[in-house]
Amino acid sequence: MKKLFLKPENIIPGILLDFESGKLKFYGKSCPVDANKYYSPALEWIDSYLKNPKEKTVLEFNLSYFNTPSAMIFLQIMNKMESLSESGKDVIIRWFYKEDDEILKEAGKDFETIVDVEFEFIALKSNEDEDDERLFDMSY
Repeated sequence: MKKLFLKPENIIPGILLDFESGKLKFYGKSCPVDANKYYSPALEWIDSYLKNPKEKTVLEFNLSYFNTPSAMIFLQIMNKMESLSESGKDVIIRWFYKEDDEILKEAGKDFETIVDVEFEFIALKSNEDEDDERLFDMSY
């Protein structure tokens, strides 16, 4: 299974889905005009991944902002991860947020109450950019 990489642009998020590492990352600002269309390749990739997943899957969100249609897609993805977890696989959702961004932190907490998957909340210093290359290190 090939990696899926979509580069972020302005209000379009970056997506990096890697079968070999079991890491799925969404980052940047997510306000695509048509969220269903934009996220369709990612949802198809995830559906394929779920047919033969790794023992451990890490889903990461490192977003500076997202709109309601994006939130609905994220919830779909998290529900898929919940099903994977219920099947006995190890699933973690990492939610990155700027340490001074209570709104984004609370959005992650809201998702945590909806899906039964382990969440890790990671506060970034305010001067750390969500596009910082070291945040995309696939090795951890």
